[in-house]
Amino acid sequence: MKLFTNLFLLALISTPVFSQDAESDLPTNTVPAELNTSVTETVQPPTALQWLQRLSNSMKTLNFDTSFVVVRNNRAEPYRWLHGIENNRELELITLLNGPRKEAIRIDNVVSYFESDHSPYSVNNNSISGPIPAALFGDIEKLQLIYDFIGVGKSRILGRPAQLVRLESKDKQRFGYWLWLDIESGLLLKAAVISRQGELLEQIQFTHLMITQQSNDILKQITEAKLPEPHMLNTAEVTLPWQVNWLPTGFELVKTSKRKIQKVAGQVESLMFNDGLVDVSVYVIASDEPPRQPTINQTGATVLLSSLRDGYEITVVGQVPAKTAANIAQSISFN
Repeated sequence: MKLFTNLFLLALISTPVFSQDAESDLPTNTVPAELNTSVTETVQPPTALQWLQRLSNSMKTLNFDTSFVVVRNNRAEPYRWLHGIENNRELELITLLNGPRKEAIRIDNVVSYFESDHSPYSVNNNSISGPIPAALFGDIEKLQLIYDFIGVGKSRILGRPAQLVRLESKDKQRFGYWLWLDIESGLLLKAAVISRQGELLEQIQFTHLMITQQSNDILKQITEAKLPEPHMLNTAEVTLPWQVNWLPTGFELVKTSKRKIQKVAGQVESLMFNDGLVDVSVYVIASDEPPRQPTINQTGATVLLSSLRDGYEITVVGQVPAKTAANIAQSISFN
């Protein structure tokens, strides 16, 4: 039984000046107390953490209109991304430019999703679930527990000076992330997901960036549009007859669900975990098929691992190495 369709940026050099006359009045070999440390003070460049904190702040406070392309497996998906502040409200719009309609609108902490094959709906959230990692908007310091932040150097992206910052997994159970940040504004210009072997798995390349004093007129129109009311999530506790006994450090449970899916017999049970940057979902469904070894499919940085054992089909989906996904699946035990 196959289960899946895969559900994503810094000085004053202070030199005291003294006249020759004043200097000649000083006793020989005597240095004024205020000069004991150094004649000049060197301003230190921003750290990798400070660059990421600036990125987070810029993405929440600047008015910008930008376009980018997500490239995975030689396939490109173009997006337009608008962000602005209007009447003290934070507004955001991300639109897929090719194919069936797919866009998301955020007004403060309410996100509305519009897709051609689903009815529009809204949820309470302070970020859009999409190609730009939500963690870049949030608590950057939390990521330091599981990633090393490395400031690499400067380059040129989109015709603009950029600072490269690398996020490297401390436990080797995750992919690495390379972020190129606009030196002028702090915004993201390019992002890449890199395997442990240094292979490029997926990247986001920005193709246009315009920063303005006022928010885009399209965003102003959003505030006047009638959007779906936020969906009230079922907060009832869901108990599953199985559990995941191993996850890389830092992953926390964020969602538990049971639901029916068309053309699939039985009920699909799932757990979603997040480490601040990456989501990993585990799906389990009863099956009468014989056991089989895990099969792995990978699209860009997203791994889908499926296996059959103990009368269940187990599927793990997320932007983690195949070995990590296999260890998660193998750790599952049934009551």
